[in-house]
Amino acid sequence: MKISMEQRVGTFLNRDEVDFLDKLGKDALFSTGIKLSRAKLIAWLVDFMKSLNLNGEGIKSIKDFEEKLRGQFPPATESK
Repeated sequence: MKISMEQRVGTFLNRDEVDFLDKLGKDALFSTGIKLSRAKLIAWLVDFMKSLNLNGEGIKSIKDFEEKLRGQFPPATESK
């Protein structure tokens, strides 16, 4: 008997957030032929953030979170 290690998590997303995930899934479908579910995309985002070794220290707002996340990457350079 195989035991699943996956868990269900309920989340509340607004329409723009759901539309964004749906667009990612449709872009993948039309470019690769493989449908990506919202749940799979969210799971991949969590796994990616875990790989960055992020923690919640000092995060009180979305601004704090964005700054912490952006600090993981070099500044983007503009192409001309």
